[in-house]
Amino acid sequence: MGTSNRNASGATRANAATFPVAEGEEPWTEEEVEEVRQELLADIKRMERAIEVAEAGLADLFEDGSDGAGRDPADVGSSNFERDQEMSLAQNARDMLEQAQLAYRLFESGEYGRCESCGNPIGKDRLQVFPRATMCVACKQREERR
Repeated sequence: MGTSNRNASGATRANAATFPVAEGEEPWTEEEVEEVRQELLADIKRMERAIEVAEAGLADLFEDGSDGAGRDPADVGSSNFERDQEMSLAQNARDMLEQAQLAYRLFESGEYGRCESCGNPIGKDRLQVFPRATMCVACKQREERR
């Protein structure tokens, strides 16, 4: 019995047996693995759409003109605020897309579920709630304190 199989492109694809679990957790089932895979793919599509929407909103804001000549200062300030918000939303969506794509690449390569910092299992419970996670809770908390 192997721990992986080949997908349509010939690359090795992980199955439930390849995903680590934290101490006290039940092993992954094939159904749980497929649910996580589908959620990662849905996240990727959702973030791609969010980026498209944010970029379209930015394009509209830039077409309205950033030139303040002849415009009320409050309107200019409001436009600048909206543009900054749209840029922030677009960047956030890009960051989340990169996270989801990285997690999916790790998933497909069979390396999913191990903390990229310490190498310990991230934990099945954490991954089922937050499939994009690439760090265990302890390492993520350490990173956020920096």
